[in-house]
Amino acid sequence: MKNKYPNLSKPIKIGNIVARHRIFSAPTGLMGYGAGGHMTIDNRAYYEYKASGGCAVVSLGECIVHGESGSSHNLQPALDDITLLPSLTCLVNDIKRHGALANIELSHGGKYGGLVSVGGELKEGKVAYGPSEEILPTGEHIFEMPKTMIHELVRYYGKAAIMAKRAGFDMVNVHAAHGWLFSQFLSPAQNHRSDEYGGCFENRARFFLETLDEVRRCLGPGFPIEVRMNGDDFVEGGMHLDDYVALAKLIEDKVDLINVSCGSHEVEELFVRTHPSMFYEHGCNVYLAAEIKKHVKVPVSCVGGLNDPAQCEEIIASGKADIIEMGRALMADPFLPKKIFSGREDEITPCLRCFECLGQSVVAMGIRCAVNPIIGNEVEHRIQYPPVDHPKKVLIAGGGPGGMQAALEADAREHQVILCEKTGTLGGALKFAKAIDFKQDLYKFSQSLQIKLEKTSVDVRYHTEVTPKLVTELSPDVVIIATGATPIIPKIPGIDGSNVFPAASIEEMAPDAMGENIVILGGGLVGCETAIHLGRHGKKVTIVEMRDEAAADCNCFHKTAVNMELKKYVTVLTGTKAECITENGLSGRDSAGQPVFVAADMVICAAGMRSDNTLESALADMDVEVYTIGDAVKPNKVTQAVFDGYYCAKYL
Repeated sequence: MKNKYPNLSKPIKIGNIVARHRIFSAPTGLMGYGAGGHMTIDNRAYYEYKASGGCAVVSLGECIVHGESGSSHNLQPALDDITLLPSLTCLVNDIKRHGALANIELSHGGKYGGLVSVGGELKEGKVAYGPSEEILPTGEHIFEMPKTMIHELVRYYGKAAIMAKRAGFDMVNVHAAHGWLFSQFLSPAQNHRSDEYGGCFENRARFFLETLDEVRRCLGPGFPIEVRMNGDDFVEGGMHLDDYVALAKLIEDKVDLINVSCGSHEVEELFVRTHPSMFYEHGCNVYLAAEIKKHVKVPVSCVGGLNDPAQCEEIIASGKADIIEMGRALMADPFLPKKIFSGREDEITPCLRCFECLGQSVVAMGIRCAVNPIIGNEVEHRIQYPPVDHPKKVLIAGGGPGGMQAALEADAREHQVILCEKTGTLGGALKFAKAIDFKQDLYKFSQSLQIKLEKTSVDVRYHTEVTPKLVTELSPDVVIIATGATPIIPKIPGIDGSNVFPAASIEEMAPDAMGENIVILGGGLVGCETAIHLGRHGKKVTIVEMRDEAAADCNCFHKTAVNMELKKYVTVLTGTKAECITENGLSGRDSAGQPVFVAADMVICAAGMRSDNTLESALADMDVEVYTIGDAVKPNKVTQAVFDGYYCAKYL
């Protein structure tokens, strides 16, 4: 079979090691480590799961070289604690048994080691040290880091590198991006020192260069050192691409790989660029790596919402970068590399860039993925479930994501599966995504489930609604109800007018046929994303929302991304209750009781969803095992439907 991705599949030499191909797992950390940042069985299973999918390099992210001063989050591996060595050694073995190389990122939070960062809240009694003294708008005091502390931290980076080498890591990554320690010192917007570590560019880079020299001294010649650096801070007065080109030229003789990212972890608007939201093009940050690569001899890697094999191949083939590093894409599908190199690209589960993973880490100090139910449950995934002695006949009602996921897993367990969908197409609530440019990954996810179904023995029946009569005729052992939810239609005058449409119906409409002025009734996630879609098509869109905020039902990071887009394209009226819809628009009252009128050619109803559990009630008296999953239990995100479908079928 002809290799479709000859450049992506080429080995590459980095220092004294050779990576088997060009897809690396970008450094990712976790929030749910054990006490003191020790690796738990669950942590190890998470990284091993990534390695099992065929990555060339798997990277443990954001390990802190000095725990007392540098921990930017609540729980992080602190490499100045020698008792971490046994669990790190076990982690390396977990990664390398699958043929991957093990990498570890050495980091320090700088001033965020003493402040409460996005990922932390346990900072009582900490002192914040940054490049310069400052008082933040919040009143928090940051002290200028003494030179004695700078010199001490240089040594701690060296000690951390030695620890990594002792544990068996194949390479180390010195983190100098995303607003952490070295990024703070490099930035003229933050570094106002008057000594040899501030002022001109060479002085601002001195701390970083001294650290790289110490890490090299401790590791010896040849041991691979990667650097993660920005290509642009995207901050007024900060470092920009020309500055980072100069930095890359300054460090290229000291390192073996330059990983180019951008932005800041601690600035909301930049966080969703550092980790590109669904509103950015895939590969939006690649141009930064491409420019830096023109000026250095060492390999350069790129990041930025990459998961399409053809795009990744083109990046390598055209010389924009030497290596593709993926973060969230390898949570959505750790087996992406194996699928690419075995001709199964159509089975790749795409990352939705919805921030479900990062949002969960902040809320619950855990991790999950909207489209991969194994993430966060890797230990359970390794359990050898007992074989099915007596295969069951499983009838699934509903061909949305939950129903399809249940069908796939039940078939894998060798049950006889019948999937009934009352419409002519699968996809359920995901079908609308086809019409929205920034939701194409969600549509591709639905398509990937369907492609996988086609390769199974599942009996898919279209235009077939599951009823008690059908259950009697088919006599299944198990019925899985995945009938989803139906739109809530508020009882207000005019809601049944010819100019009022449910949000799901926009998949069937061309924006040009919608008129110019559009009102969205409901400012939840569906309403907001619909408004952004139409706003991008040049429509004048107004959201009318009863609550005090828009997009209240999504995680903090996606909410930031959504709000940024709303500001560009949409007028949002919160605290506003709709009272009447006419052919001319919508009337209501604001939070002060004052009348509001919004002219509209069309009103789109996105007032929420209600579970469709009529089948569950209808089957209550029948002698059949019944499970209800996903939105049929409670309207929720695709995450819950996929999770329910997978684990419901797993235990049949």
